[in-house]
Amino acid sequence: MKIAIAMVQVPFITGGAELHAQMLRDELRKRGHQAEIVTIPFKWYPPRTLMDCMMMGRMMDLTETNGETIDRVIAMKFPAYYVRHPNKVLWILHQHRQAYDLWGTPYGDLDKLPEGNEIRAFIQKCDNEYIQEAKKIFTNSQNTSDRLLKYNGIASTPLYHPPLGWEKMHCDDYGDYLFYASRIDPVKRQRLLVEAARWVKTPVKFVIAGSGSKAELEYLRGNIEKYHLQDKVKLAGFISEEEKLAHYAKCLGVYFGAYDEDYGYITLEGFFSRKPVIVHPDAGGPLEFVRDGENGFVVEADAKAIAARADALYLDRKMARRLGENGYELLQKVNMNWDYVIGQLLQ
Repeated sequence: MKIAIAMVQVPFITGGAELHAQMLRDELRKRGHQAEIVTIPFKWYPPRTLMDCMMMGRMMDLTETNGETIDRVIAMKFPAYYVRHPNKVLWILHQHRQAYDLWGTPYGDLDKLPEGNEIRAFIQKCDNEYIQEAKKIFTNSQNTSDRLLKYNGIASTPLYHPPLGWEKMHCDDYGDYLFYASRIDPVKRQRLLVEAARWVKTPVKFVIAGSGSKAELEYLRGNIEKYHLQDKVKLAGFISEEEKLAHYAKCLGVYFGAYDEDYGYITLEGFFSRKPVIVHPDAGGPLEFVRDGENGFVVEADAKAIAARADALYLDRKMARRLGENGYELLQKVNMNWDYVIGQLLQ
């Protein structure tokens, strides 16, 4: 089959969504399909630019290329999933969250703009109409499906998939630090992990990897200096996939502080590396996997609570190993493999 994967991307920014699309393309090619990612640039400011992007998504013509029919479109992200195609299937990563679950929260911005209500209503109207054109509607997690049903009344089916490099993930040891590899952003809440370093009672350390918001990085560095945490917290910056795998293999456990995450590769990376994962009650997607006291911890978004769990893991490596092994076993019990995913998308 000739398959187009419809995506959007903020130019020069690559994250989990882009990796997700690349993995899908590569897995389709492994199975003999002609697959290509078709991307439109995305810009959310000024607010009315969103409407231009939505129009681009709707105007894309992916019915044929160079005189040959494109057999199927798999659309993954707002507003690329507005594309017209007789065999359109959706695998939704998330909608425009500023118009939905982030509206009215500290992490939202659209609700604080003069035109916010008007643009929000337009996004919801278009989502309600164009998403339902698809032959089938899948999402990347139950959390994303729950949002789609809550806000739009549209039913969908979650399709779980493994993270990039999952087959190389392993455990070497349970070291002396918690690891957190993610885009640096307030919604990812690296701040809580830095704050937790003030309250630990053991020599446990924290390694935070990733690039992102300059303002947030400056805030983190400022707090590390202010509270003299240089020996406890390391900001590793951008790291390679090989370095990330090495950290997962050696760390004591994994922290994932994101607010209402869609899916959360970090949880899966931790479990494939047989490490316990610490998340919060408002984590969203990770709560589909992390079970408190069984394969990790679900603790309040409070620095002292995080510190207490970090200390507990440091003092009891056998517990850390048991929780991590339980997380790994959980992933073996769910249909988290590409054969199943692609079978569902192409049936």
